[in-house]
Amino acid sequence: MSLRGTEEDPRLTPVLAEDRVCTGVTTLRGRIFLSYPSADRPGVQVVEALPDGRRNPYPDAAWNAPDQPPDGTFVHVNGLRAGPDGRLWIVDSGAPQLGGDQLPGGARLLVVDVDGDRVDRVYHLDGAVRPHSYVDDVRFHDRTAYVTDAGAPGLIVVDLDSGGCRRVLDGHPSTVGGPVVADGRALRNPGGAEVRLHTDQLEVSPDGRWLYYQPASGGMSRIGTRWLDDPTLSAEELARRVEPWSDTPSTGGTAIDARGTIYVSDVENRRILAVGPDRSVRTLVADPRLNWVDAMWLDTEGQLWLPAAQLHLTAGFNGGHPAVAYPIRIYRMPVDAGPPPTDHA
Repeated sequence: MSLRGTEEDPRLTPVLAEDRVCTGVTTLRGRIFLSYPSADRPGVQVVEALPDGRRNPYPDAAWNAPDQPPDGTFVHVNGLRAGPDGRLWIVDSGAPQLGGDQLPGGARLLVVDVDGDRVDRVYHLDGAVRPHSYVDDVRFHDRTAYVTDAGAPGLIVVDLDSGGCRRVLDGHPSTVGGPVVADGRALRNPGGAEVRLHTDQLEVSPDGRWLYYQPASGGMSRIGTRWLDDPTLSAEELARRVEPWSDTPSTGGTAIDARGTIYVSDVENRRILAVGPDRSVRTLVADPRLNWVDAMWLDTEGQLWLPAAQLHLTAGFNGGHPAVAYPIRIYRMPVDAGPPPTDHA
């Protein structure tokens, strides 16, 4: 294992410690929400982290009930984030685990009104998923949401007014993942086969013109949102609009700031890279504690939240052998800019 950062960086401040693998953190009007992907053990999937240290099931215990039909309960939450509308958006993959079968009605975007602590709207994605889809993450532009599919390579475009969804770039080379390497080892499932995480990370440029996306194995591409938003374009025409953008490494998560810099977690070398709008790449921070940083979060105060999720050490990605060292730490560090106003409130 070759780590670029061998010393602890004083800019990293530990802010939360979790007794389960945590891959999602978001802040909204002074509140902190976390998601647990059940990668190490079953349990509550979404919580609010309270100042006194308690973790309240969110939006309530019923949504977090285990082994229930997907009507009013989560199947498998893969992430969450505050949206530009000031509400909390929760991504339900729709499959109990990567490589598993989709549960009918399970693949959804759930929108939570945090003032009333209730689910406001559910966007069903059944019409755009495949049998082995694993709905992964979401970003926004105007009244459109873009969703990645890490199980069956492709993107999903959701009309937030009508609720309609359609699948694009289905199986396009830019959406297909290769081996994911973390700490010098490729991810392997309990049977020993290499794990492939297809379209995973995505970001929208501050001006809304571009969607950047990639599989977890790296190789970032971009495409104009104007083309994604046009349902009349054929698959062939859309494919011609894809541009290679950056030769990124195996990645756990990304974030973008108001200047258009994309932060990329390099899980091979326990560091965070900063990819500039001019395609320049620099190391933002390297630290041995950055042990598989997953979905990052840039808050309105210019603090970058970094959940060191250790996802590669869970049994499902480590050949069936759990090796997570608890607690799971979530760090925070200042960066030079806040989030784009179009990204979240």
